[in-house]
Amino acid sequence: MVMDSGWNRLSDQADQKRSEEPEAHRQPELLRLDARMISANRMEGWIAAACYAAILAVLLWLTIRFDWPEWIVIGLAALAAISVLIELLLIPKLRYESWRYGIREHEIELRNGIVFRKQTLIPMVRIQHIDTKQGPLEKKYGIATLTVATAAGSHSIPGLTENIAEELRGRLAALTRMADDEI
Repeated sequence: MVMDSGWNRLSDQADQKRSEEPEAHRQPELLRLDARMISANRMEGWIAAACYAAILAVLLWLTIRFDWPEWIVIGLAALAAISVLIELLLIPKLRYESWRYGIREHEIELRNGIVFRKQTLIPMVRIQHIDTKQGPLEKKYGIATLTVATAAGSHSIPGLTENIAEELRGRLAALTRMADDEI
């Protein structure tokens, strides 16, 4: 005997209401960034590891030259190793998993954050400037960052493919012109 707890009925009712909503009122799903962002972030971790190694080499030389206690170098090497492992294995995947964005007719929604979750809504009428940029690592992996500036500051969407970043820049430019026309 199967007992209906009411949950299935509520779920079915919610699905039916969603399907009855007009298209204009439905909120689009939030989108993920390109998965190549993980590789780019890992490369940043390798660059940080090289910097840590250089600093540790200088510190080791100073320890030998001036007869400093060895525990300083050992302790900092252990901290650097833990930091590199976190930057290479954990942070890139978590950063990718936590990022979502959505472009709607009247606003941009951004959700990100690993420990502290942040949700930002940017009204189209507030957008003053839209820009795409690519650093050397982003260019190597074929991704770009879209930056939206308002009077209150700027907001970025990293890890977009070059084509999507350019397409979104054009789409946002059109939407902001429409928003200006409505004022």
